[in-house]
Formats: sequence, structure tokens, C-alpha cells
Amino acid sequence: MLKRANQKHGFNRQVRETNGSYSAVGGKKYDLEERTFRFAQEVRRFIKTLPKTIANIEDAKQLVRASGSVGANYIEANESLGQKDFIMKIKICRKEAKESRFFLRLLDLHDNDGVERDRLAQEATELMNIFGAIYRKAQ
Repeated sequence: MLKRANQKHGFNRQVRETNGSYSAVGGKKYDLEERTFRFAQEVRRFIKTLPKTIANIEDAKQLVRASGSVGANYIEANESLGQKDFIMKIKICRKEAKESRFFLRLLDLHDNDGVERDRLAQEATELMNIFGAIYRKAQ
């Protein structure tokens, strides 16, 4: 079954519904809600491996809030009351992804290697770029 994704917000991206999730016509997965959820989960797992310094504890609190807020605001954007509300929530998603990347870079790793942190920072950057593109197309 073909649908128009986000048609109420002016998008004309055609998607195919399969088992409750959407994919762009052509087969590529298109479930940003699930991706933002996984990002928040992976951030929480990563934080548990960090040394318990005062700085890490405070930065981790901010990181948990920001990483979870990306997905929460995306859900709110999809349930928005209108175009302006949608645009504002998408801008907040981008801001929270950027904040997540900032706090990831601040963390003190001590003996942990930075591979996982760099991977999460890259995911935050990709989410920033995705929400930036959605914002530009929605205007």
C-alpha cells in the first residue's frame, strides 16, 4: 500500500507501508523514530561504561536528557498541530542532536578508547543533518 508521508506538512515523499513501518519506495528503511530511540538507548549503554568522575556524572546527565529529547521531539513533530509547530519541533530535534554531540565530546574516557564515543558522535551528526534537511524542506 502506497502512502504520502507527512503530507499534512507539505512533503510528497512516497513510502510503502510494510508491517507498520515505512520504507522509501525503493526499499531503504525510513523509520527515524526507531533510529532516534536506538540512539538514546546506545548513549545510555555507553554512559554506564564511563569512569565516575564529577565532570562525567554532570555531563552524562545532560547527555541522557539531550539524546532522549531528540526522539521525543520527533514524535511530537509527527503529532504536531500545524506547519509552524512541526517546524519548531524539528528545529528542537536538530538542536538536541547537536547538544548530544557536544556532551559526547566533553566526556572524559580515561582508559576507554574513543571508538564508541566517536560512533555515537557521528550518529548525532547524521541526525543533525537529517533534521536540518527536514527543516529546510518544510519551510
